[in-house]
Amino acid sequence: MDKMSKSHEDYLEAIVMLGGAVGSSVRSVDVANKLGVSKASVNKAIGLLKDKGLVEQPYYGDITLTEEGSRYGRTVLDRHRMLFFFTQALGIPEDRADKEACLMEHAISDESFEKWRSYIASLGLE
Repeated sequence: MDKMSKSHEDYLEAIVMLGGAVGSSVRSVDVANKLGVSKASVNKAIGLLKDKGLVEQPYYGDITLTEEGSRYGRTVLDRHRMLFFFTQALGIPEDRADKEACLMEHAISDESFEKWRSYIASLGLE
């Protein structure tokens, strides 16, 4: 799948973090609280993610990830966790490491991320 906007990736990541998976749903209000946005913003973003086939949501119902949406969201979360680990391992304070990992998770290419993952695996840290 083509790379999406940072905002849409954040929504998918938040749904995964809230326990959303294929067959498991989350509430719009919980996504709004997690991301610090309005419920209206969530509804707009979810509409766009539905159009891309990444989430399902009946009229005013809970949000469920499709298989593709779950895969994409987990990829974003995996990137975040690895980049957070790396930045924190370098002695960067936790709050800054988390913010910077969030920025980097959207910018790093798939190819570069796989090289980082391979490097970490070669060190036995994965």
